[in-house]
Amino acid sequence: MKLTILGCYAATPRTLTNPTSQVLDIKNRLFLIDCGEGTQVQLRKNKIKFSKINHIFISHLHGDHFYGLIGLISTFSLLGRTTDLHVYGPKGIKEVTLLQLKLSNSYTNYNLYFHELESKKSVVLFEDDKVIVRTIPLKHRVYTNGFLFEEKLEKRKLNISAVEKFKIETCFYQNIKNGKDITLDSGEIIVNADLTFDPEEPMSYAFCSDTMYTETIIPLIDGVDVLYHETTFLNSENELAVKTMHSTAVEAATIAKKANVKQLILGHYSTRYESIDLFQKEAESVFNNVLLGDDGKSFEF
Repeated sequence: MKLTILGCYAATPRTLTNPTSQVLDIKNRLFLIDCGEGTQVQLRKNKIKFSKINHIFISHLHGDHFYGLIGLISTFSLLGRTTDLHVYGPKGIKEVTLLQLKLSNSYTNYNLYFHELESKKSVVLFEDDKVIVRTIPLKHRVYTNGFLFEEKLEKRKLNISAVEKFKIETCFYQNIKNGKDITLDSGEIIVNADLTFDPEEPMSYAFCSDTMYTETIIPLIDGVDVLYHETTFLNSENELAVKTMHSTAVEAATIAKKANVKQLILGHYSTRYESIDLFQKEAESVFNNVLLGDDGKSFEF
């Protein structure tokens, strides 16, 4: 599982920082999460292939999280895209996007599907044989969701030495991978655990931005491997965080601790601060495993 941060700063773009956007590579699926201004430039800088992005998840309709979407959709057309594109986001994302395409006479030459969200409960957005994606309802000034990406448990891995030892024919291999025991011609039953290795533990990633402190998300993200949680302010601006319905570094770390997550990544920093290292220092006063997100930074788990 690889996470590439394209942008992770709050509000307006600057010459050295970009608003929220990131790419999650999980089980060879490439998911774009939020699409602030400059996203497609950042995709190029980080050498991420546009053609591999088939699913885009938009957390909410504040500009620093989706104003890059129409540009990316248009560029896909200019590049001759033919593959379907799915956009998941709050109700209204379809209207605002299609209006821009209509007025610019720039309809796509590929199928564009919108999956609009209104539920205030967690719902499944995407599922295939490898990955499942659910919403994480958040509390912000407008309707907002985070997203939980989970790998599915793979089949057991064949222990070639063991199956050869018992002279088991290859036609039974798939049943063994599916977890079945094998009965030999002699009548002896060989239990599956003696013929296979345990698969790797599935990984999970939770994206939570933007939101005020809310413990309602804890059951949804309990035990995740990696949590990205917004931390717009330091604790010294706690009143401003409450007013704007954002979180502080201490609050993000508190959520991580209470949810028993393995790793916390911070982001969505206000640009009022001289150094983002201040966020890490503050968060680590509550939770140990803290990483700083930053534009162009990649994490592999």
